[in-house]
Amino acid sequence: MPYFLPEELYYTTNHEWLHVDENLATIGLTEYALERLGEILYMELPEEGQHTTPGHTLSSIESVKNIHDLISTINGTVLEINASLIEDPTPLNDDPMSEGWLFRIEMDNERDLSSLIRSRDYKALISK
Repeated sequence: MPYFLPEELYYTTNHEWLHVDENLATIGLTEYALERLGEILYMELPEEGQHTTPGHTLSSIESVKNIHDLISTINGTVLEINASLIEDPTPLNDDPMSEGWLFRIEMDNERDLSSLIRSRDYKALISK
């Protein structure tokens, strides 16, 4: 299946995407991750104001097939969560790259982006 992988986004090897606008990173799950998870049953999102560091578990998403822990790749502070997904995760499955975003982080340092990959490398990763 061809996946929608905009070139302007950053990706993690754990199948998350990051849209970066200055020092604000909006984070969500890729279509690839969601296809493997199946129907989302429950999710735990971080708290607004929570500080995060690389390697720290930010979110846990349970599905009919698996549990996906979202591990932070950047230093920063959670500014906003998409709380509507907790009640109804449908947008996460239906429109993961837009309405299905999970949370937004104010990044402490843009250099953290150097540990992420771009669209072309992510495509290579998921085609293995």
